Amino acid sequence: MAVTDVQNPLLGETTCGSLLQKLQEIWDEVGESDEERDKMLLQIEQECLDVYKRKVEQAAKSRAQLLQALSDAKLELSTLVSALGDKNFGGIPEKASGTIKEQLAAIAPALEQLWKQKEERVKDFSDVQSQIQKICGEIAGNVSEQTGSPAVDESDLSLKKLDEYQAKFQELQKEKSDRLHKVLEFVSTVHDLCAVLGMDFFSTVTEVHPSLDDSTGVQSKSISNDTLLRLAKTVSALNQDKKQRLHKLQELATQLIDLWNLMDTPEEERKLFDHVTCNISASVDEVTVPGALALDLIEQAEVEVERLDQLKSSRMKEIAFKRQVELEEIFARAHIEIDPEAAREKIMSLIDSGNVEPAELLADMDNQIAKAKEEALSRKEILDRVEKWMSACEEESWLEDYNR
Repeated sequence: MAVTDVQNPLLGETTCGSLLQKLQEIWDEVGESDEERDKMLLQIEQECLDVYKRKVEQAAKSRAQLLQALSDAKLELSTLVSALGDKNFGGIPEKASGTIKEQLAAIAPALEQLWKQKEERVKDFSDVQSQIQKICGEIAGNVSEQTGSPAVDESDLSLKKLDEYQAKFQELQKEKSDRLHKVLEFVSTVHDLCAVLGMDFFSTVTEVHPSLDDSTGVQSKSISNDTLLRLAKTVSALNQDKKQRLHKLQELATQLIDLWNLMDTPEEERKLFDHVTCNISASVDEVTVPGALALDLIEQAEVEVERLDQLKSSRMKEIAFKRQVELEEIFARAHIEIDPEAAREKIMSLIDSGNVEPAELLADMDNQIAKAKEEALSRKEILDRVEKWMSACEEESWLEDYNR
């Protein structure tokens, strides 16, 4: 009970004086000696000093931390202003006055505002740098190798630097547009050439790059240096192929016309190959009709030339004799005597010997026919007079017979 009574007053208002008085009462009751009392008081005093010392140290440490926080805040404020390039930022307190906490509280709104501005600026930088990285990847041809967003240099987030990136982005956009225009021009040229040559456009263009077929959107087509180079090589190869095929087709067309003229081929048969002969004098750029230089068309012309070549040898005698009959008829009308049998034998021997080209033989006979026609024309006046004289003689003879 005694102990409880001693502790009860401690539950009320307690001060150092009241506690010391209570301690004196307890010592009196206990009968503590003055020496022990002094010793215990010194101990209490030392403990109090230790408590004060710890509190002072804690307060000093707290002040140092607040000062460091204030210094860090000022440094961060300065760094943010420098990074954002906003020298005229109006949120910075003009004078550092008041307590440390008041100074921290004064800087906090400016820091929050700058942090928000920095986040927005970093996002702007990240967006434009991502676009630049994307276009650079498209030009380099390594779009699939790009992973993640590019690192933003947070030490310089000024509007001037952002404008530089945006200017670079616009330049790259223009270059992308120019490259895309070139790609589409190349693809269009490949399409036209494939149409003329009768080739599969889809397999030809996707062999250059899979994104170049018609099903892929315009913005998704490859614009890399490699794609442009390969497209240029493809167009060059197709143009060369077109030139060679046109040359081949024109040679075949010339041969066809020569054979037709040689064998007096009727116009109906010739019209079947109008699609071959129509380009006999055309330039490479003038041939634009789809399939005009297809391989099957060239093969068709080759087969026809080969067929006519084989037919030519069997019809040469018939054609030559037809010319000879025409020549004999001209001579007969001009009353010029010739030896038809000898002429026919000569023709036969020339054809059988193979020493003369059929075209040269027919050209020679055409020349003879032309000369014969000139000779007949020069004799026409004389022949007309002879005919008139003979007619007059016949009439006179008839009259004499009639008179008798």
